[in-house]
Amino acid sequence: MNPITPIINGMKITLKHMFMKPVTLQYPTERPKVAARYRGLHGLKVSHSRAKCVACYLCPTVCPAKCITVEAGEDANHDKYASVYEIDMLRCIFCGYCVEACPVDALKMTGEFELANYRREDFIYSKDRLLEK
Repeated sequence: MNPITPIINGMKITLKHMFMKPVTLQYPTERPKVAARYRGLHGLKVSHSRAKCVACYLCPTVCPAKCITVEAGEDANHDKYASVYEIDMLRCIFCGYCVEACPVDALKMTGEFELANYRREDFIYSKDRLLEK
């Protein structure tokens, strides 16, 4: 076998891959395509200018990471609502059990994946930050 043939075969492979579509994204300008069922940041749905959550405590009960805190309140019509709703994103494992357990479909997983922050306090998402805009 000629000692040049492995070098030529290697150059063929290199030239073939050199003219293919690039694999990486130029991130700030090019955004990745997120799948429809991607489990990103949580969000609370709104109904009649108020969060749909009725503070049934199913989401913190079913959460394996115990990252959800809910405190119930009562309005003038004696309807229960979540006066405090917090999710600690540092503990969350994004399993989606909380969304599946919600009986009133008040919680959803959005496609937002940019969750980086500089302080630990910024990873605790309160009810105001979770409400859909």
